[in-house]
Amino acid sequence: MFPDPGAPASDRMSPPEPEPGVATVPHLEFERDIVEIQGQIDKLLDLAEDKGIDVSSDLAALRGKLESLKEDTYRNLRPIEQVQVARHPRRPFTLDYVSRVFTDWMELHGDRAFRDDEAIVGGWARLDGRSVMVIGHQKGRDMKENLRRNFGMPHPEGYRKALRLMRMAEKFGRPVITLIDTPGAYPGIGAEERGQAEAIATNLREMARLRVPLVSVVIGEGGSGGALALGVTDRILMMEHAIYSVISPEGCAAILWRSAEHREKAADALKLTSKNLQALGVCDEIVPEPSGGAHSDWDAAADALQSALVRAVGELAALDPEERIRQRHAKFEAMGRWRGEDGLPEG
Repeated sequence: MFPDPGAPASDRMSPPEPEPGVATVPHLEFERDIVEIQGQIDKLLDLAEDKGIDVSSDLAALRGKLESLKEDTYRNLRPIEQVQVARHPRRPFTLDYVSRVFTDWMELHGDRAFRDDEAIVGGWARLDGRSVMVIGHQKGRDMKENLRRNFGMPHPEGYRKALRLMRMAEKFGRPVITLIDTPGAYPGIGAEERGQAEAIATNLREMARLRVPLVSVVIGEGGSGGALALGVTDRILMMEHAIYSVISPEGCAAILWRSAEHREKAADALKLTSKNLQALGVCDEIVPEPSGGAHSDWDAAADALQSALVRAVGELAALDPEERIRQRHAKFEAMGRWRGEDGLPEG
């Protein structure tokens, strides 16, 4: 649907011309000033092209102002704005990172029980020359692809496919990398009839005891058990503007306040941003995004992710499997503690 934002950059950052019958993607509300300055840059470029006027000094000033504004805006996003960025339709998805971070990608299909769920993709690849298994949620770029991939919400066979590939990686002693980006597991009747809860629970149990290095990255939206089913790993990384939560702000607001209008209050309370989760000990490392978010420069985001993955996998591969599993268990056991009547942690 959209041209590749990772292609050689130009000064013209306005939305590309949409395909026939496809609506353009609106800018986020807090990006209004950024869009205004970008519009001024575009007008100067048009003027230089039409009239042959030298506008280099004005362009330099506007570009500097634009870059500074992007950095300030994205450094001070409110939680609900982080949610909007994490869900941005032009944000890079799993296969976009696969094509930039890894080489020799070979996709594998099917759970060997029911069907191939395209909401989860997985296969062999190489990370800086090291053979790894890559598994991730995959959303669509247009309505047709979203229907095929069920908007990135897996059925139980998607999680069973993921587990099959993890076990294959363990058989050959290869690290597993998972890329998390889903609103949550699909809650439909068919999915429940085929054992959605059991499939997720089995993944949690089996990932906890796999002997190979496991690294997960929340690249966009990490929603509930649908995300956690790929997230019981030795290292949990998050892209800077990704979110990770037990429930969406809208769902939380509907339950607690009986109205989705309170989603901003819910987003604040859920502590779902990468900085919140790093402070709480859930996220091990925040992967920086380019100014303007990952959707503004796919290649820069992919470069940062590749560096973080190479480092994490290398460190984990150096550990003895038993020690790696011990640390994995300790990591998750430390995430939640009961508090006594005196307010102090028990045990």
